[in-house]
Amino acid sequence: MENTEIWPHGTMYEIFVQSYADSNGDGIGDFNGLTSKLDYLKSLGIEGIWLMPFNPSPSYHKYDVTDYYSIHPDYGSMDDFKNFLAEAHKRSIRVIMDLVVNHTSWEHPWFKSATQGKDSPYRNYYVWANIDSVKHELTKKETTFDSDNIWQWHSNGDDSDYYFGFFYKGMPDLNYDNPKVREEVIKIGTFWLKDIGVDGFRLDAAGHIYPDDRAIDSQQWWVEFSDAMRKIKPDVYIVGEVWGSGQKLASFTKGIRSVMNVNLYYDIVDMLSKEIDNGVIDSLILSRKLSKEIEPDFNDAIIVDNHDTKRIRSNLGGSLEKEKLAYAILLTLPGTPYVYYGDEIGMLGSKPPDENVREPFLWNVDKKDTFRTKWRTPKYSTDSTVVPLALQLEDPNSTFHFFQSWIEKRNNSMVLREGNIESIETPDYLLSYSRSLPDQKVVVLHNLTGLTQRVALQELGCSTVSFFTGENPEFEDGKLLLQPYQSILLK
Repeated sequence: MENTEIWPHGTMYEIFVQSYADSNGDGIGDFNGLTSKLDYLKSLGIEGIWLMPFNPSPSYHKYDVTDYYSIHPDYGSMDDFKNFLAEAHKRSIRVIMDLVVNHTSWEHPWFKSATQGKDSPYRNYYVWANIDSVKHELTKKETTFDSDNIWQWHSNGDDSDYYFGFFYKGMPDLNYDNPKVREEVIKIGTFWLKDIGVDGFRLDAAGHIYPDDRAIDSQQWWVEFSDAMRKIKPDVYIVGEVWGSGQKLASFTKGIRSVMNVNLYYDIVDMLSKEIDNGVIDSLILSRKLSKEIEPDFNDAIIVDNHDTKRIRSNLGGSLEKEKLAYAILLTLPGTPYVYYGDEIGMLGSKPPDENVREPFLWNVDKKDTFRTKWRTPKYSTDSTVVPLALQLEDPNSTFHFFQSWIEKRNNSMVLREGNIESIETPDYLLSYSRSLPDQKVVVLHNLTGLTQRVALQELGCSTVSFFTGENPEFEDGKLLLQPYQSILLK
């Protein structure tokens, strides 16, 4: 496989395989369908793919695994996956997989055995407590950032012991105090990294390996796991899902080195909803500083939405212009940006339930769309609300071409990928910052409003517009006219 210099600073793309591309007409997306769309992803400028879970599971979302060494039959065979992986690598596209090891499914053979009694060899693979010791916890809990579950200890029928399941009773938590569990998880990671050839992992629920009062133990486990993976593949890319304060996210970077910056997502949505700079760049700079003090090789993973949130367009009142602005901001920030599948064509989605933000991708108008999945009837992203990709490819002013141009600009610009960032003080209806390397510097301007704004370039130390989307920049009385929701790069 050809090495790409921008890994892992290139643009990533998150895919829910079930909703992406159906190759065999059964209504469910699969790996053969995904393989057929790799040229499309290459044309979009994607350098890496994050696959949501694809192991066997009783649930549509597959975040409750029953077999860590297989492919869900709905998605195809292991040979289909290996072919997809090989074809992605031919195109210099890396692939990371969702690794769901905070918990298993309650249908996993380990847990089925564990529930049969205390003599089971798998009993200690899970977290158990006698009812007398957890009576005070058998009450409703407060919901958390990443879970609506209000019951965390669950009955094992006639057994006096209860098991712990942070997210849901069908997802019993693994017991990482048991060395055998740690060995099993390292074995699983080794299989996918060494034997199958994936390029890394997105660690689901990385912050919940132990309860919050044992966060240090969670962090130390990920150091152990990551060290083991780097011995197999030195450039393995590992990114963790941790929800909470900037300090909490930073504390996990020692082992993981890359954590999903969910706080940035909240800040960007808040800023674009109010159309006023809320200090997002200063907050980002602080969070990066905290992380780099702990892990010098830290690399931010930045998002404006994903499978757990409302789609960015729906979060911004259905505005395509604001969605584009959100991604223009994302693609000009340091770190590794993630595009959620379908955002590049303006897909919509609001929750609950989660299925509504994971609807089928629209490849073509419905009657011509042989790849569109049918596992779920969409509520938000339909032909009447979203222009299918085939039509957008023919329109140079489409949302797709907007994404393609900004991703291409980022991929071809070392200063946007790896440069330092500094906030620039401008009126609060603008978002302004610089990206710089020792030998180059660009200034990034975003108009947060629906009004034309006037900007004096000399006050920013700039004289030249180097890149923009939308209308051609105009000048009036020596000032740049920044069009509504427009983004511009300056030299």
